[in-house]
Amino acid sequence: MCGFAGWVDFARDQRGEQAVLDAMTDTMRERGPDGRGTWLGQHAALGHRRLAVIDPAGGAQPMTAQVGPDGSAVVLAYAGEVYNFRELRTQLTALGHRFSTRSDTEVVLRACIEWGTGAAERLNGMFAFAVWDSIREELLLVRDRLGVKPLYYAPRPHGVIFASEPKGVLAHPEFTPALSPQALHLLLNPRLAIAGETPIDALHEVKPGHVVRISRRGHSESPYWQLVSRPHTDDLTGTVHGVRELLEDIVERQLVADVPRAAMLSGGLDSSAIAALAARSLARAGEDPLVTYSVRFAGEERDFRPTLLRPERDAPYAALTAKHLGTEHVEVKLRAEELAAAAPLTRRARDLPGLGQFDTSMYLMFAALRERSTVALSGEAADEVFGGYPWFHDPGTVWRDTFPWLGNAPRLADCLAPDLRKALRPAELEADRYATLRGRVPRLAGEEGIDARMREVLFLSLQGPLAMLLDRKDRMSMAVGLEVRVPFCDHRLLEYVWNVPWTMKRA
Repeated sequence: MCGFAGWVDFARDQRGEQAVLDAMTDTMRERGPDGRGTWLGQHAALGHRRLAVIDPAGGAQPMTAQVGPDGSAVVLAYAGEVYNFRELRTQLTALGHRFSTRSDTEVVLRACIEWGTGAAERLNGMFAFAVWDSIREELLLVRDRLGVKPLYYAPRPHGVIFASEPKGVLAHPEFTPALSPQALHLLLNPRLAIAGETPIDALHEVKPGHVVRISRRGHSESPYWQLVSRPHTDDLTGTVHGVRELLEDIVERQLVADVPRAAMLSGGLDSSAIAALAARSLARAGEDPLVTYSVRFAGEERDFRPTLLRPERDAPYAALTAKHLGTEHVEVKLRAEELAAAAPLTRRARDLPGLGQFDTSMYLMFAALRERSTVALSGEAADEVFGGYPWFHDPGTVWRDTFPWLGNAPRLADCLAPDLRKALRPAELEADRYATLRGRVPRLAGEEGIDARMREVLFLSLQGPLAMLLDRKDRMSMAVGLEVRVPFCDHRLLEYVWNVPWTMKRA
């Protein structure tokens, strides 16, 4: 999975800045425990920490290729996985490219050399990467379509600083972190963030599905992918078949790895479906049974209290599902004192305030999983894609003229001092962001009623709420050197399900 950091400065020679690059790179050590590399050129410096998943013997980074008559360097620092790398490798070989490793990293590098910014739209996977072209003196920062993998950058007068996590940018001596009062709303409710925003002044996140280009002329950002609304022509039977066919292919691709794999299993529909498809795929290939993991809290039989989002305990259902699927099931039992002790580790992983025990419980489960596996499949994001949360099905919440996922819940901003609340006007800010995002919904001509409103509601859930969920998953997993793959975030599945009418989704 990996992590990387670096910077470009067109006003000075970078080749003597090894100490700064080392400091930035080493902030990524948890993301990449298996290897470390740096590259320095006249105007660019790239550092990388590697978590070896495909071709452990090859694929070291930063990876370079010599191009042009004078053998100028094109350099790649990359994090994530590209699941169609084998098909792309075949295409690139036919175009004359030669490969010296079996890694997807080299495929991404060669794709960038061949297709430039057009490479991103050919990649299927979760990825973030920086590629420096010495000939053009140009840096590209690229992020996957749904923002599964993070990538941050801070524009500078003569270039840019970038990293997989804010801590990598903060390690550069020319970046001074600061929080303005206007950033409090993002700290108190990160789900209100609009793509690209961070609470730290002058620090941006590459938007999902976007490319940031940095050259001597400055920097620009442009999309290479976006949701498109179009009529859905399949009937219910055909739609079910289409979703099943897509998920089978997605899970099959995401099981590709040269390291041990596992799956998270809560016993709910989303994780159970992924585990079932993965277990069947491994059985067909004659491999060992899938290993599944669930969390159980000490004393939960006595202390559990049902809520709307969690009406029953997970552990019994996870155990029943694992037995039915024939997986090797591991139940991770957590105690209150373990959760408290893990809090400082999760805060470091977050860089900013987090979600308390929601972070620590996930961190400890991932740490237990990492003892045997390097890759895990997760059922996360299915509720956002398919509309599975209870509030999706509550008309009073759905038709409220605000973010439906906020409902009538108290806002943390209500806890601010009266004078600060008056100055920041959080209710107005919330309303403005709701109007802004609602205006960006890719609408379908002629659609009306509940189908039109649910298109808005689902779009809103695919913004800040999904970004927060994916960020939590990435930070907690990478803090223990674990790669978590999310099949429900495959863009092909989202493109298909996005256009299935709500009346059919709830059928």
